[in-house]
Amino acid sequence: MDLIKPDFTRNIINISATLAEFLHSPNANPTLPDLAAALKSGHRNVALLVLDGMGINPLVRNLPADSFLRRNIARVLTSVFPSTTTNATTTIQTNTYPMEHGWFGWSLYFEELHRAVNIFEDIDSQTGEPIERGYSRRALPTVPFYRRTMSEHTVNVVVPPFWRDEPNRYVWTTIGEFFGQIEAVCKKDGPQFIYAYCTEPDSVMHRFGVTSPEAAGVLRTLNDGLETLVKNTPDTLFVVTADHGQVDVGGIFEIYKDGELCSLLDWPPYLEARAAAFKVKPGCREKFENMFREKYGADFLLLPVEKLIAENYFGGDLVNGHARLLGDCIAVGVTDKIMHLSPRSHPFKGHHTSLTAEMEVPLILLG
Repeated sequence: MDLIKPDFTRNIINISATLAEFLHSPNANPTLPDLAAALKSGHRNVALLVLDGMGINPLVRNLPADSFLRRNIARVLTSVFPSTTTNATTTIQTNTYPMEHGWFGWSLYFEELHRAVNIFEDIDSQTGEPIERGYSRRALPTVPFYRRTMSEHTVNVVVPPFWRDEPNRYVWTTIGEFFGQIEAVCKKDGPQFIYAYCTEPDSVMHRFGVTSPEAAGVLRTLNDGLETLVKNTPDTLFVVTADHGQVDVGGIFEIYKDGELCSLLDWPPYLEARAAAFKVKPGCREKFENMFREKYGADFLLLPVEKLIAENYFGGDLVNGHARLLGDCIAVGVTDKIMHLSPRSHPFKGHHTSLTAEMEVPLILLG
């Protein structure tokens, strides 16, 4: 598979930067001219919809070229690396680069705890044991860009039940409710800004695969639901994107069972299934790299973290960044394989997090 590097001039962060300027929120990042022009079109409301996993690859594989979503793609953008929800949605919400916010992946190694933590859940990545509640958000504090606005727009969020409580929070449990809540907010008095997050089609593709009938059905539901929503709310500009895409999984390496390799690590593998991070014991770096490449080099490209940082894969302020969370090396998936990093890993049929086709996401402008 071809590797796609984050391009921070045509990236999901540039959506946030453009919207931040529209809302008179602080911004120092490049903006998107076509989105900026659309925001000047006079709509009363603006809604940013993030449909988890709905990258270019799932769209092309499941919807015809003349479908509502595909024919309204304004441009193709890159996600961030690792291309995963913790990293990408935090980038979108905060208008900050991965190196600045530090929410790089599902599992991060905290030296002060000497353990890897699933940061959305605040549990030990290996055992599932709870750690101090709220630890991750205290260690890596963030503020959404839309909460720093000086605009006359009222800010609303349309989110799943597990989302933390926020002002003007509207909860959905089905796709129908997702669109219904957005429509209801659009019909409130005065100008509204909406941040709306949907867990689909990511969830169905994890379970059944990108090219499964189940995934195609959910994407058709999203396509048709958005077409109806746009018709019902003509005074709203909808900015639709994804945090990342997905690819079908063709095989699994249970790397946590590789005792020979893991004996060279200070902590078991962590981060993500197609972007695994390794904290290597002092003096074992060369031996580890040689052994990894011999065993897994056909499917994973092992790259030093310092090289990825130097080549700007994470963007942002390197001096005050969060590089320590990334360990020493990251194994980047270059085929359709994934790694299980612990006994708690899931046998997903569709996945993401690497630098292949899952990196491309759409900017769709509707209304």
